[in-house]
Amino acid sequence: MALRTILTDSDPALHKVCRPVTQFDQRLWDLMDDLKETLADANGAGLAAPQIGILRRAVVVVDAQDRMLELINPELIAQEGEQEGFEGCLSVPGRWGVVKRPSRVKVRAQDRNGIFFEAEGEGIVARCFCHEMEHLDGHLFTEHADRLYTNEELDKLMEQQENKGAR
Repeated sequence: MALRTILTDSDPALHKVCRPVTQFDQRLWDLMDDLKETLADANGAGLAAPQIGILRRAVVVVDAQDRMLELINPELIAQEGEQEGFEGCLSVPGRWGVVKRPSRVKVRAQDRNGIFFEAEGEGIVARCFCHEMEHLDGHLFTEHADRLYTNEELDKLMEQQENKGAR
């Protein structure tokens, strides 16, 4: 396992469509292990292969039980509801935007051995599934946000919301 460098939004690799994974071998297993190690080190909620410069359809998402779920060749097969909230990205450090996503999703993917499975998520996990899967098609959350906020602006907005709730 190895820590990989997370690319930032100016890197052309983040704006390309990834190829499906067709070989489920040691090379893929190493990639998945590297994604998990890099995600843990960055303390993020999800990481896609193109974010470390690998143009393959593979992502890792932290689920509701705080486990890292590996999704290879993932597809969104069902969605319902809507949520709107702040979203950030390890490839867009220090920037946040308000993004609408489904409140609940179901995905179909393969595991590291090529076996198909389904996974569901709601709230932040649903948001993360959608966010990471968009990376596989060369898209970033910034395309959905009307405005990007700095960490300081986000902190101030959150503080204002807390103060309103305390009244």
